[in-house]
Amino acid sequence: MKIIVKLPLYFCVAALLSTPVLATEYHFGGFIKANARYVDGNIAFQDSWTGGGSVTESAKRSQFSAAESRFNFSAKQGEVTGFAEIDFAGSSQGNAVFSNSYSPRLRHAYIEYQGVTIGQTWSTMVNTSAFAETADLGGPLVGQAMVRQALVKLTRGNWQLALENPYTYGTQAQTTTTDKQWIDTDNDYVPDAIIRYNQSGDWGNISLSSLLRYLDPTDTTQFGAGVSLAAKLNTFGRDDIRLQLHYGNLGRYVGTDAARDIINGELETTTAAMFAYRHFWTERTRSSLFYGRTKTDVEATDRAHIGLNVFTNLTPALVLGFEVGRYQINDANSSYHENAPAQGASNYAQLSMQFHL
Repeated sequence: MKIIVKLPLYFCVAALLSTPVLATEYHFGGFIKANARYVDGNIAFQDSWTGGGSVTESAKRSQFSAAESRFNFSAKQGEVTGFAEIDFAGSSQGNAVFSNSYSPRLRHAYIEYQGVTIGQTWSTMVNTSAFAETADLGGPLVGQAMVRQALVKLTRGNWQLALENPYTYGTQAQTTTTDKQWIDTDNDYVPDAIIRYNQSGDWGNISLSSLLRYLDPTDTTQFGAGVSLAAKLNTFGRDDIRLQLHYGNLGRYVGTDAARDIINGELETTTAAMFAYRHFWTERTRSSLFYGRTKTDVEATDRAHIGLNVFTNLTPALVLGFEVGRYQINDANSSYHENAPAQGASNYAQLSMQFHL
């Protein structure tokens, strides 16, 4: 038996209007950044100095670029927030001959709900307030924790607990010096675990993180652990100190290609540090002096980056900056090196203009 109930139109409209609908807030942001960069030395040109690099006989180059421009979007509905961001750095699609095109590169894409973060964003080990203000993208990456990846993170008060995407970066044990093989990542099945404690106040903020890893490449199983300390400390007036200290089996988490997780089947140990002092000359003009360095035990890499800059706000949203610095590779002898260890240095100067949207 079918029962059909017909309701007046005004009753249906009233019922719909009485149903609570959560409003969604949308925000658009980012910046447009233009760079003019000059490099002179014997380390090959890079758009920004990472912990890698190759030594050549001579490297002298100028480049203008806007690829570091960045755009983001966020939406908030009740307790749910979503955020996504792209830029174009390091993703050439064309070239200087015909288009200078750059493909969009996903930086962030995550959801937050009741203290839980799911998606791709900064690793829980990364304290972004401890990054120096620099024209060179990211600053002294060679001494910083700088990883974005997919994760599941729980935040409760000052504590953060996270499981993050596992990946083993390095080389397998060799039988000769000529058969170097990169590790097969098919066995990366146990997520990296990070525990972090934060404390903040009028004096600034500090974070202490620990990393636990289970690395299971072919023919070997390795347990890795490391610790990381990062802080931004207010000093005189508007000045501040930013610092990071890292030690342990941190591998790809620190130094941006300065260290690997495993070398020749042996677990790598990394020691890294970054320091920056920012001084305000006026309300609109400030300078940062910064230094970063990473050293490893097994591969015996030694990478350093030092720089000095000045920034001034032409308007509240428009910033002009100039920076000079030096990136250096001073690797020591190690059984890992097939030939002489890499050693070299390049100086650079960079002018940047950044318009915040």
